[in-house]
Parts: sequence; C-alpha cells; structure tokens
Amino acid sequence: MFDIATTVSYKLHMFTVYKTKYFIQWLDSLKDEIAQAHIVTRIARIETGLLGNVKFFHGIGELKINHGPGYRVYFIKQGQEIILLLNGGNKSTQQKDIEKALRIVKELKHGNH
Repeated sequence: MFDIATTVSYKLHMFTVYKTKYFIQWLDSLKDEIAQAHIVTRIARIETGLLGNVKFFHGIGELKINHGPGYRVYFIKQGQEIILLLNGGNKSTQQKDIEKALRIVKELKHGNH
C-alpha cells in the first residue's frame, strides 16, 4: 500500500523556570486562588516546553492568563533552556508592570538581586 516509509522526528524542548523574588511576592499576594492555580498551571506547561501565546517586546515576554482581570506574567528567555519569571500584574497595571520588568532585568544584569 505504501512504497515509502517516512520518519518524522520531534524534539520536545523542556525549559527550566526560575522565579524572581518579585514574581513570588506578586503570586503570593493574589487573593484569587483560582487565578493562582491558572498561573501555576501555565508555568508547569512552560516547563514541559509549551510556551503558548507570548508577546515579546524590549526582550521581555508577556504571558497572558485568561482569568480574572487579564493577568500577565513577564519573563526573559535565556537561551533555549531557561525562563526567568520577573513579575506579574494585570491589564490595568500593564504599563507599570512592563517598566518594573525592565528595571528587574537591569538589576539582574548588574548582580543586584
């Protein structure tokens, strides 16, 4: 029936995810436990290589969490293996959160973390 066998190779890319103290404080401060669960689930998916829908700007990635007021998680990607979660926020604080993420990146580059 088939004359040629074709082999398709897939490489699943896993990510190591690190969290800054700012991200941990933000996540712990959320009163919405369902939102926390959504965010933790999204992080677990990233660790398995499923980055999902991400917008990048100024070297920073933005993950949108489809729950509540439009939560966002900001991160940088280092190489093909490491994701560093910087901070989080929601749609109403988006610009301020992006500015904070940029400041955190500068701190990390200068060793002030």
